[in-house]
Amino acid sequence: MSGRKIIKPDLELINYLNENGGGDPKKCYQCATCTSVCRLSTEEYGFPRRQVLLAQWGLKEQLMKDPSPWLCFYCGDCSKRCPRKSNPGETMMNLRRYLTSLYDWTGLSRLMYRSVFWEMGVLLVVAAAIVLMFTLPRSFGFGLLAQSGSAPLSTVMLDKFAPAGIVDIGDRIMAVALALLLLSNAARMLYGLTSGENIPFSFYISQLPYFVIQGITQKQWGRCGSSDSTTNWLRHLFLVTGYVIMFTLVVVFLPSFQVNGIGLHWTSYLGYYATLVLLSSTVWILVDRIKKRTEMHAFSHFSDWMFPVLLFLSALSGILLHIFRISNMPLTTYYTYMIHLVIVVPMLVVEVPFGKWSHLLYRPLALYVAAVRNKAKEFQVERQIAGSAKTAASA
Repeated sequence: MSGRKIIKPDLELINYLNENGGGDPKKCYQCATCTSVCRLSTEEYGFPRRQVLLAQWGLKEQLMKDPSPWLCFYCGDCSKRCPRKSNPGETMMNLRRYLTSLYDWTGLSRLMYRSVFWEMGVLLVVAAAIVLMFTLPRSFGFGLLAQSGSAPLSTVMLDKFAPAGIVDIGDRIMAVALALLLLSNAARMLYGLTSGENIPFSFYISQLPYFVIQGITQKQWGRCGSSDSTTNWLRHLFLVTGYVIMFTLVVVFLPSFQVNGIGLHWTSYLGYYATLVLLSSTVWILVDRIKKRTEMHAFSHFSDWMFPVLLFLSALSGILLHIFRISNMPLTTYYTYMIHLVIVVPMLVVEVPFGKWSHLLYRPLALYVAAVRNKAKEFQVERQIAGSAKTAASA
């Protein structure tokens, strides 16, 4: 008995899942109906039955090593068929929130997912900092945007209100900070999934293209099979293209994107596409959540609302800014620019590394680890077959 490892349930995990989300793991009696109807569940990674059991028992370490919560794309079939109405699909979504809070070394995700006050509070603090960047220079004559008070009111001159060079430096600093936060959290996730495994590094290298493909397309979503899942996947794909284009324009091509005067630039047309996609996709998502049209939208955590709402407001304020600029409405343009940044910067600084946007990295990373394990297992089986054949030939 002394050589056995004593496994203690993590009461914090049990309490979190019981108090948050729309799933109820306590109702599950392990009939496995959910796993049998899931089109993505496999012999190696059967879900969601096993993950619900781990949640019931509070087995945090086993969940940390299991990529399955991220292999679920929430088609809702499991929740529809559950005879106990325990909503295993939402339990899987809730596990993803919980795991996100474990990956985040700052602890901010944990606070945000458990408290509306904390999420709104952090967003408002960042928004207030942006407002101060514009108001303090005019009042006291110092700050990064000290030239904003000299912006003309006869014609739109954004570079006078918010010098593109200074804003561009701020954008790049923010991009680096976001990348460091996301990558450090992803490294914690990868360590949790793979610690203790003895898989040759070459297998990780060989599966990198799979990671890139899944990260860009998330095409595994389309394998769910239902029409709703296919629609959600395509909508998500267009949404990501719009977001990536807009992020690239702001971070990489800001001097070209934030132009003075009332003319159009080549970046404007890319901005039109991104804005159209972001507006239409976020409205579609919000309508689905309001109407609770599918199982995936039957329950909405507060973070599920903040994600599309902030993205919608960012796109809306951005297109209004563009309209006011080309209409040569200086004062309205300047105020709208500040409002736009008050929405966009908190969304990027808070929601990308700590909220639901981080799933865009965590999900393909989990799929990548699963692919590496499968490759290593296939290799081991091939070696065993070859060894058996060699033994049989020499007998």
